[in-house]
Amino acid sequence: MIVRVLVVDDEPDVEALFRQQFRREVRQGVYLLDFALSGEEALNKLDGCIGQQIILLVSDINMPGMNGLDLIPKVKARRPDLPVFMISAYGDPDRVRTAMERGASKFLTKPVDFPQLKRDVSRVVADATASG
Repeated sequence: MIVRVLVVDDEPDVEALFRQQFRREVRQGVYLLDFALSGEEALNKLDGCIGQQIILLVSDINMPGMNGLDLIPKVKARRPDLPVFMISAYGDPDRVRTAMERGASKFLTKPVDFPQLKRDVSRVVADATASG
């Protein structure tokens, strides 16, 4: 079973950062990383052929066009079972509450604690491979 993690962020350097942080897991074939620069691109990927292989969506909140908070319900309409992790530089209680009410599984603040994120992603991968 191929498992994929979709990372959504309008900053192009986020891809390089995630690839560097998760290089061992990707090299070992634990999972694949996919990237989208906008909420719209993320939805297109979910609707495309890789959509059912995606086991986790990790999204920034502040993006032009559709922001991450608006993306959550659209993702959940397509894949109610898909865990969504939100990332923001602003972890104020209202923003966290809004993200969780809209269906986020986890809220992370920047700078991202990558060791913790790796543990959280590993749990999602284990759950997906056990049920898939």
